[in-house]
Amino acid sequence: MTKKTLHRQNVVACIWDFDKTLIPGYMQAPIFEAYGIDEEAFWKEVNALPEIYAQRGTRVSHDTIYLNHLISFVKNGELKGLTNARLRELGKELVFYPGLPDLFEKLKTVASSRPEYRKHNITLEHYIISTGLAEMIRGSQIAPHVDGIFGSEFIEAPLPPHYSRQNELPLNMEFEISQVGTIVDNTIKTRYIFEINKGSNKNPSIDVNASMERADRRVPIDRMLYVADGPSDVPVFSVVKSNGGKAFAVFNPDSEAEFAQNDTLLHAGRIHAYGPADYTERSTTAKWLRMHIRQICDTIVAESEAALSAQVGKAPRHLHEDDEPENDEAASTSAQKELFETS
Repeated sequence: MTKKTLHRQNVVACIWDFDKTLIPGYMQAPIFEAYGIDEEAFWKEVNALPEIYAQRGTRVSHDTIYLNHLISFVKNGELKGLTNARLRELGKELVFYPGLPDLFEKLKTVASSRPEYRKHNITLEHYIISTGLAEMIRGSQIAPHVDGIFGSEFIEAPLPPHYSRQNELPLNMEFEISQVGTIVDNTIKTRYIFEINKGSNKNPSIDVNASMERADRRVPIDRMLYVADGPSDVPVFSVVKSNGGKAFAVFNPDSEAEFAQNDTLLHAGRIHAYGPADYTERSTTAKWLRMHIRQICDTIVAESEAALSAQVGKAPRHLHEDDEPENDEAASTSAQKELFETS
């Protein structure tokens, strides 16, 4: 009896970093511009905070301490009234690299571009995993083209102590971001790779930490492509590449330093290839992505056809006079075996 699997495994996943991958800079820039805050000074302070707190005996995350510093600006008035809705509005101002978001839809059509792909209902999904702000990404022009967004999130008007004992809670009119709800750093990003892999993002009843055979995983990692901009993404590059997926780094075409950085990653074996953050149709980056999506689709077709052949036996056939079985007993056994296999 053939084992029934959870998923058809006919999904290809393109997974993207955000800052300096899809946009030239950092997504928080519109916040600083809207509120008149010196962006360079803000990031300089953020970069100094881990050492300052270490001297006080407290360890903090280099990737996400900026979230707390944003809240400090809210509490001290310079970002007063900053809400999740406002972050979504500011996300509309984000400017993407050339070719986006058009490329996202064009890549989806690659998965249905050939009859054999359509026969097996192959689809392509886009995901963004970012240490940046999920609400800003949700407000950006690329949001309608993606199937999932994972990023850091804030809580507004947090519930007070002992809220569970109160029948009626006081209405807090000061809705602004005041606590960190979700933290995504460059290591936690790997968790979301496995959520996509196991299908936890589509079915919350599937625990991302649960043991699961490859055959039951919704999107095997060897059917993923991960695109990001540099060394901070090494944990995800490693997980994807070591499990058969494709790791691709991009660089700002105007930056010699970023080009050299990606070349170092390639020679260190961290990535498969790299290219400019130019997503127009004729760019080398777009061509590389299309080529490897087709290769993954071809693999899905080959595996699906092989599985079908293995599960479907040969139909019984009429014997002819010129058929020469080794002996009557062998012929009888062979015919019976064919008959039962096809029942």
